[in-house]
Amino acid sequence: MPETPDGRAGIDADLVERLIAAQFPQWSRLPIRPVDNDGWDNRTYRLGDDMAVRLPTAAGYAPAVSKESRWLPRLAPGLPTPVPVILAVGAPALGYQFHWSVRRWIVGETADRTRIDNLTEFAVSVAEFIGALQRCDTTGAPVAGAHCFYRGTPPSHYDQQVRHCLNRLTGCIDTTTAATVWEHALATECDRSPVWFHGDIAPGNLLVDHGKLTAVIDFGTCGVGDPACDLVLAWTMLSGDSREAFRSTVDQDSGTWARARGWALWKALLTLTDPDSADRDLTTRTRHLINEILTDHDDLG
Repeated sequence: MPETPDGRAGIDADLVERLIAAQFPQWSRLPIRPVDNDGWDNRTYRLGDDMAVRLPTAAGYAPAVSKESRWLPRLAPGLPTPVPVILAVGAPALGYQFHWSVRRWIVGETADRTRIDNLTEFAVSVAEFIGALQRCDTTGAPVAGAHCFYRGTPPSHYDQQVRHCLNRLTGCIDTTTAATVWEHALATECDRSPVWFHGDIAPGNLLVDHGKLTAVIDFGTCGVGDPACDLVLAWTMLSGDSREAFRSTVDQDSGTWARARGWALWKALLTLTDPDSADRDLTTRTRHLINEILTDHDDLG
């Protein structure tokens, strides 16, 4: 099946309906409809009222299907917040090239400050989840690398990319301080035993209901390594008291925070230099995010 112009593998409700009918006929009478807030790495469709179908959009995201299927059932008992429950795994068929999954539907909306009454309480809940994840057994777990886009590894993997972005942004942001933040991230090493990390603790992967954290989803970039990448929420969503509550509860050393600032800066620089992005609101938010990262570095070192 040729990919669509936006690279999303030609996935639509008709394909999902045919895949379900062919491989899981027991569910073929259930209605299929797209979700309101879809992701980029995967397309998600409601299957009836209690299930969802999730399909990778490109080859780079496909390995996550088997990883989640294997590891989520093992991680779930040790976590304080629900995570996806995999009900079935489908095979490539009908021109669709990748394995895909059927999972239990989780009630909730993606996290947004406007949906959260007590952001400090929310921050503590996320931090407690991260702490519990780090305590999960790592025996046989996937070591950080290409499968998780190098989350969990030293941020030096993206050094060339960051320096290219800084050169392009000279005169647009405080590249001198940004370079210092990046150098501090590179200068630290993770001196602890590898632990589990999620890899993308972001508002879109945190579900809330009535303002409370109800689930953490999308473990496609999870693995075992340095957990610094899981701390970027401190700047991408939190501020003031909520950031301090998150920082205190998650309880990481200064080197881990330095690498976390590096990860947050890397992603923000990529967003700001993306030639396909003409969203002025996104540009404004990203500039604000970079300023928050740089200010936090100045305040805490």
